[in-house]
Amino acid sequence: MGAGQPVDAQQAPLSQDRFTRWVYERPFWGGLWLTLGGAWILVTMKASLKVVMHVGMQGVAGYLLPTLMILAGLLILFSPGQRLFYSIVGVLCSMGTWLTSNLGGFMVGLLLGVVGSILTFGWLPDQDPRVSRRDRRRSAQRAAQDGPAGDPGQPGSDAGTAQAGMATGTPQAAQ
Repeated sequence: MGAGQPVDAQQAPLSQDRFTRWVYERPFWGGLWLTLGGAWILVTMKASLKVVMHVGMQGVAGYLLPTLMILAGLLILFSPGQRLFYSIVGVLCSMGTWLTSNLGGFMVGLLLGVVGSILTFGWLPDQDPRVSRRDRRRSAQRAAQDGPAGDPGQPGSDAGTAQAGMATGTPQAAQ
């Protein structure tokens, strides 16, 4: 903060909440890992070891694939709607760097790219919060103690269910 600026206690949490919401609305960690994997491979391209194997004219593929990894990672971060396509491109480029760029940045960049692509591919935007096994077991026990939702003493409750099943085209077995 500058010397002449007042310190506002509300400003920091608002910006943190905005960034946190931005992170949770997209496959942030997958895109970040894919981008870091591509950057790592580009950095290791100038390694002094004689393990370098370039394919193409002047080693163009050695620079092209990590650049595409960085681009795919950034596109995942800023355009999460197309994450499946970008994650597939990312994993293919990551695997291609095994041959073109110092064995995939000495395996570090390759693994970062593959794991980032997998995280992106598996990310679900509208997933319900995870419920622990203990909470599911407790709710099942409570439901068993409360009994079934329908009143078993009412005649015809099973018949209505069977008729509804036949109307939708799915036959149900009679009990």
